[in-house]
Amino acid sequence: MAAQALQPKRKLDERYLARQRWARAGWIYGAMLALAVFFIGPFYVAYLGSLKDNPLEWPFRYTFAQTQPKNWAAAWRLGQLGAGDPWLGGFVPGARVPFQISYFVQAGQEPQAPLVTVPTRRAGAGLGAIFDEVQAARYAQVSEVQEVGRRPAVVGGEPGQIVTYSFTVTYEGQGPKAARLPLDVEAPRGQLYYAATLDPNRLERRGRVASWDSITPGFLGYVFRNYVRVFNEARDPNTGASFFLRWTLNTFLVCLTVVLSTLLFASLAGYALARMYFPGKNYLFAFVVFTMTVPAQAIFISNYLVLRDLGLLGSLWGMVVWSAVGAGAVFIMKQFFE
Repeated sequence: MAAQALQPKRKLDERYLARQRWARAGWIYGAMLALAVFFIGPFYVAYLGSLKDNPLEWPFRYTFAQTQPKNWAAAWRLGQLGAGDPWLGGFVPGARVPFQISYFVQAGQEPQAPLVTVPTRRAGAGLGAIFDEVQAARYAQVSEVQEVGRRPAVVGGEPGQIVTYSFTVTYEGQGPKAARLPLDVEAPRGQLYYAATLDPNRLERRGRVASWDSITPGFLGYVFRNYVRVFNEARDPNTGASFFLRWTLNTFLVCLTVVLSTLLFASLAGYALARMYFPGKNYLFAFVVFTMTVPAQAIFISNYLVLRDLGLLGSLWGMVVWSAVGAGAVFIMKQFFE
């Protein structure tokens, strides 16, 4: 009878202990998740900065043109109209690209149509500025700018009206494909830019000129423009081969070789220091730990001279030899084997 009476109590104790274990695990994993979210913040900010036309702008904004879904849809559609390519866009013969732009005009002021031009503009800077590029300005024709609508509005506490203008950029006849269709729209004095089919990359001359690097960018060409530039502009001037792909491949080769060499040599050294007995083992281990305190700047010149004498300067093998195995890896492997 006593044993039967104790059974419900044991079950209650087991349930209580189980709830305690689950609660402890929940607190631990919750704290780890919170730390992960906290530390991923800088990476998120860096990612947003990589999408901006001006990554160094200050104060930093978390919402801008490249993060707005309406621009994603517009860039996709305009890329399709300009070159039949909704991803990377362009400007090809036969293209007809309708475009609209709206301005706020204060009450009592008569609206005037803006001046629309397709400028000659090279992409990027550095290597990207030296390559020959088909300029859309040679083939693009801009139609007459027409007013298509007005509506009353209050902007910044000022009464007035929103005036919308429409125009079309066409590519008549035959010719090569242009990778971009840049556009500048200059408003008369007193008219403030309000909206457009696709948000401009920048506003110049105190907001009077709305400037687009391309009004037919495609989705990738607008949202991930800086990434596309890396592939298109970082090229060999002689062969046209992508430097970025070569850099990426070199990075993977060096990292893979360094990881494999570190695992091999650090595990051998760590096992010897942890499990084998030989004269001077403790002194050798103390020397390994001491080398961890020496900054890289102190041995930079000596390492350079060694690599020079070995003929490894300017080569991938020089980078591998430089960082093939480190004292920190040996220390970690020794502690692991112990």
